[in-house]
Amino acid sequence: MTVIGFLSVAPVIEDSMADEIANAVDALEEFDVDYETTPMGTTIEADDIGELFGAAQAAHEAVDADRVSTVLKIDDKRTRETSAREKVDSVEAELGRPARSERDD
Repeated sequence: MTVIGFLSVAPVIEDSMADEIANAVDALEEFDVDYETTPMGTTIEADDIGELFGAAQAAHEAVDADRVSTVLKIDDKRTRETSAREKVDSVEAELGRPARSERDD
């Protein structure tokens, strides 16, 4: 079984959060998960729900702040194996193009 989660960990501070977010992402390395960080959070894939929860807890605890806001959204499809990449590929197949804009930054 593959469990997919979307994790957002954010210290409640006024300055840049980059260093604390880096600590949270680095904490994921201690777990048997695949992950990809985006500007709004991190997609995590694990073989079981316990590993996903453990990784999320470690990321939350890695942030050194007086207050930390953490959100974990879980997709636990129990009837078949589906990776995060396969989910995106399905949407892109329906679109007939990549699921992102073509704008230059």
